[in-house]
Amino acid sequence: MLARLSPDVRRYLLVTGNYWAFTLTDGALRMLVVLHFHQLGYSPLQIAMLFLFYEVFGVVTNLVGGWLGARIGLDRTMHIGLALQVLALGMLLVPAAWLTVVWVMAAQALSGIAKDLNKMSAKSSIKLLVADDRPGTLYRWVAALTGSKNALKGVGFFLGGVLLTTVGFAPAVAIMAAALLLVWLASLALLRGDLGKAGARPKFRDLISKSRAINLLSAARMFLFGARDVWFVVALPVFLATTLGWDFWRVGGFMAAWIIGYGVVQSLAPYVTGRQDARMPGGGAAFAWGAALAVVPLAMAGMLAAGLSPQPVLLGGLTVFGVLFAVNSSLHSYLIVGHAARDGVSLDVGFYYMANAMGRLLGTVLSGWVFQVAGIGACLVISGVFIALAALIVRALPPVAATAKTAAQP
Repeated sequence: MLARLSPDVRRYLLVTGNYWAFTLTDGALRMLVVLHFHQLGYSPLQIAMLFLFYEVFGVVTNLVGGWLGARIGLDRTMHIGLALQVLALGMLLVPAAWLTVVWVMAAQALSGIAKDLNKMSAKSSIKLLVADDRPGTLYRWVAALTGSKNALKGVGFFLGGVLLTTVGFAPAVAIMAAALLLVWLASLALLRGDLGKAGARPKFRDLISKSRAINLLSAARMFLFGARDVWFVVALPVFLATTLGWDFWRVGGFMAAWIIGYGVVQSLAPYVTGRQDARMPGGGAAFAWGAALAVVPLAMAGMLAAGLSPQPVLLGGLTVFGVLFAVNSSLHSYLIVGHAARDGVSLDVGFYYMANAMGRLLGTVLSGWVFQVAGIGACLVISGVFIALAALIVRALPPVAATAKTAAQP
C-alpha cells in the first residue's frame, strides 16, 4: 500500500507512525511513574523531581539535537530516539529495590533525550515535505501530526493506568519495551535517507537562533507550555487521587480523555483559525487566542477560592482550557515550522523546542512545589499569568512571508 503513494506522502506516514508509537509509550510511562510512586508514598514534590532530568535533558537535546539533525539527517536522529527509549524502559525493569530516586531520574533523563530527538525529527521533517508556496498544506500537515500525536499520548495515559491496575509496574514496562523494540527495527528498515541534512555543515555556534521571529516564538512557547504543566504534570493527577478520591482507572481515564480531545482539536485548528493560503494566521491571531486562554485558569482559580465544588470547576474548566490550548499549540507549531529556514530546518525547530522543554521543566517543578505548599488554585493562577505573557510576546511576531523573504536575502 505504501509503495503506491507518492514519496512525500509515504515518508509523512512513516514519520507520523513512528512518532505515534513513541508517543504511546511516552504517555503510558508518564502515568505509570506518577501513579506508581504516588502509591509508594512519594510526595508531590518528590514525584516532580523524578521528571527533573527528563525535562533538563529535553532542553539540552532539542538544542544539540537540532544541530545533530542538520549534520547527520533527521531519519537517523529519529532512530536514535527510539533506541534510547527502549533503553530507558529497560532501566526500569530492574528489581524493585533498585528503583531508587536517582535510578528513576536517570531512566527519565534517557527518556527525555529520546522523546525530544523523536519530536524534533518529526516536526522538522514536515517542513521539507511541503513546498514553500503551500502554507495551507503545511499548516494542515503540522496540525494533523501534532494533534494525532497528542491523541495517542492521551491513549497512553489511559493505557498506563490500565496496565498498572491489571498487570503491575514491571510487566507493563516490559510490554512497552518489547513493542517499541519492534517499531525501532521496522523504522530502521523502512525509513532511510538524508532528509534534513544541511547543505553546509553547521557549526556549533549556529545552535543559537539569529532570527527575531524564532526567538519570539521560543519565548512564547516556554511560557505557554509552562502554563500547562504547572497544573497538569503532578498537581492534577495527585489532586484527583487524594482530594477527590479517584482510583487509578478514573485518573488515567480523565487524563487520557483530556489529551485525546486536545489532540482532536489540534488537528482541526486550521479549520478554526483560517486555513486558506491567502489568509494564514500570524502573530495577531496567536495573541487573540492566547488572551482568551489566559482567562480560563484565572477564572477557575477564582471559583475555587470562592468555595465552589472543585470537581465541576476542574472538569468543566479544564475542558474549555483544553479546547483553547489545543488551538494555541497548533497555531504556534505551524508558525515555528513556517518561520524556520528550509536549509538546516532542524536548527530552528530544535531551538524552539528547547524553549518548549524549558517551559515543561519550569512547569513540572512548579507543579510539585506550588501544589504542595499552596494547592491547585495557586497552580492555576500561575498558569494564567504564564499564558498572558506568551500572548503578549507573540503579538510582535512578523508575518511568515516577511521572515522567509528576509532569510532568503544574502
